[in-house]
Amino acid sequence: MNKKDQNLIIRIKAKNNRIYSKYFYPLLDNAFSKEDLISGIKVLTSGQLTMSKKTRNFEKEFANKLGSKYALMVNSGSSANLLATFVACNPMRNNRFKIGDEVLIPSVCWPTSLWPLVQAGLKPVFVDIDRDSLNVNSKLLIKKITKRTKVIMLVHVLGNSTEVDKITKIAKRKKIIVIEDTCESLGSTYKNKYLGTFGDFGTYSFFYSHQITSGEGGMIVCNNRDDYELLLTMRSHGWSRDLKDQKKIEKDNPRLDPRFIFVNSGFNLRPTDITAAIGFNQFKRLKTFIKIRNINYKKIINGLKKSKTWNNQFSFFKINPNVKPSFFGFPILLNKKYLGKRKKYLSLLDKSGVETRAIISGNFLNQPAIKLHKLGNKKDKFTQAQKIEDLGFFIGLHTEILNNKSLNKLVNILLKIDTL
Repeated sequence: MNKKDQNLIIRIKAKNNRIYSKYFYPLLDNAFSKEDLISGIKVLTSGQLTMSKKTRNFEKEFANKLGSKYALMVNSGSSANLLATFVACNPMRNNRFKIGDEVLIPSVCWPTSLWPLVQAGLKPVFVDIDRDSLNVNSKLLIKKITKRTKVIMLVHVLGNSTEVDKITKIAKRKKIIVIEDTCESLGSTYKNKYLGTFGDFGTYSFFYSHQITSGEGGMIVCNNRDDYELLLTMRSHGWSRDLKDQKKIEKDNPRLDPRFIFVNSGFNLRPTDITAAIGFNQFKRLKTFIKIRNINYKKIINGLKKSKTWNNQFSFFKINPNVKPSFFGFPILLNKKYLGKRKKYLSLLDKSGVETRAIISGNFLNQPAIKLHKLGNKKDKFTQAQKIEDLGFFIGLHTEILNNKSLNKLVNILLKIDTL
């Protein structure tokens, strides 16, 4: 790359840093290295922008790393949930759900964990969470399994997990389809097995704030060849391209142009080689990112607890003992004595230069879209999810080790809660 192009990279990187100039401590510092950007620019200059070799290479390495047989890249983590859901009900799948079947899903979830299920005709049954882990309460979930339950949507929250092995064991016995939304937990393991690889499908996101990023982008993993073939064709319009039986399909449809045979329903959820190149370059550093974020996680907790003004103002989520976490956020629960002050406190943090956000979407049963679509049972109470909404928030965990000066400043700002 010539000097002119290198200067362009420097200017782009500086511009990215200015995005968060408002905050001393943003949710994420600049996620992209110079090498990440160069990877994307090389694809741009090659002229091969659409999905091609870069994407296939990333898919192959992703599957190998996670120990899954197949991986398929899409344009976002939300699209990964959408595609996995519609493959799970496709007529070509032997074990499929049907319109009117029930799906169990945590009450703390992201919109696109839920809406593909609703769009595919499933009836959601919400399950409360465990306040300490922020993940679905496995005992409650297992109790809610009935003959009508055909799908379980697990959401692995912020690098943590519930007892995924127990749930998937029961699901397999009862022929319940399990989709693991692992968009927040790429790289986390449960009993030394990667989250997302326990169920029928595992989904991941490469959005800007996640464990690795390509700006946008996502991935689906599975271990069944027929599921992979369905993912492959439904990702791209229902096309027959790249299927193992392509020759037979052409022979059975002699009147059709072999380049344009559509064997199923489908979407256009394809990524670009640009995002694949950037994402793959980041994927190579996933282990390093995990290590640094874990260090920063411990530094913040220790910094708070060693402060002279520490008085149990907060509690922190408990990592499942079987989980080796891959963090991307630092969740905090306010002491219940501050109930009612959360909004004022978050405003104080924002003005002090610390960016925050809700833990996923809080108690999703409170969202107006739930009323619009008449979902949920008014009799059900989600007390733990409500506590998360009323008392919880999270701050970022950066991919560079937090220096002591910045750590002390962050701790002092967080402990300003007693000034309210």
